[in-house]
Amino acid sequence: MQIQYQTKGTCSRQINISVEDGVVTGVEFIGGCNGNLKGISQLVKGMKVEDVIEKLENTKCGSKTTSCPDQLAQALKQAL
Repeated sequence: MQIQYQTKGTCSRQINISVEDGVVTGVEFIGGCNGNLKGISQLVKGMKVEDVIEKLENTKCGSKTTSCPDQLAQALKQAL
């Protein structure tokens, strides 16, 4: 399954996610903090969708009410 998610409230504009059999196989952030988001993408690769949501949901960025990791969790929740 391929997911294209338009982010809200973050520096990144979009997240492209690949999921196979309930496991994240790839994540690409468009925009945002390049190095940090590449690191997050590598860390979640191979994880179950539910585990990624549990670990990243409600992560905040500074005074914002969301973050790129939280937006990744929101995108995955919509795909369930």
